[in-house]
Amino acid sequence: MSSDIGRLIAYYKSPLGRISRALVREQIIALAGDLKGRRVLGLGFATPYLRFALAPAERVLAFMPERQGASAWPREGPSHTVLCDPLEMPLADASIDLTIAVHALEHVADAEELMRELWRITAPNGHLLLVVPRRRGIWAQREATPFGQGSPYSGGQLEKLLRDHSFVPEAWRDGLFMPPMQSSLVLRSARFFERVGRLFGPPMSGVICVRARKEAFPAVPRRKRAERYVRLPGLSTATARSS
Repeated sequence: MSSDIGRLIAYYKSPLGRISRALVREQIIALAGDLKGRRVLGLGFATPYLRFALAPAERVLAFMPERQGASAWPREGPSHTVLCDPLEMPLADASIDLTIAVHALEHVADAEELMRELWRITAPNGHLLLVVPRRRGIWAQREATPFGQGSPYSGGQLEKLLRDHSFVPEAWRDGLFMPPMQSSLVLRSARFFERVGRLFGPPMSGVICVRARKEAFPAVPRRKRAERYVRLPGLSTATARSS
């Protein structure tokens, strides 16, 4: 099950959404590194986390899947948003230096084909930054938030998926140790939960964040996609049969 654009926007406008965005954004910024002159793609619903990239990056694009829907972003200036099929993105090979995928991988029916497409569009030595719900985390068990939708991953599953498709994990971070509750007490204590949760290790986190580097050669070739259009046999003109 995937979230639609209306629900995603409403969540990130809520008190819990604003707090979770701030906590996850810290991990994304730490993993993204220096973006000066780089070409950045946000995939899924990554726009709440992309504003930090607008100034230093050469360009920033926000691709949103057709089933989810799209909204214009940023508020000021021309929109950077594109509505597309994430398995067939309208980008040239090796055109992106860093992809930041949030609310993306867990909602795709064919994760392996998405990884092949991400490998195709990533530049040599480019990077992929994934944020996915942790399979056994409390956030994945609560459907009231976007992190409770789709198919969550364990750290081992995510590493295997990356390595099987020629991405080498370089850095891991965990986020959302606070419980997914709109309680004012919990929201005021979000930083406390983050500090205490880290003492118990990654299993207590709600999301996994990983930065992976593209390897030079694809481990798995792209599947041959079926033709989208039906080919009609050649027809020649003929007179109508008389009765």
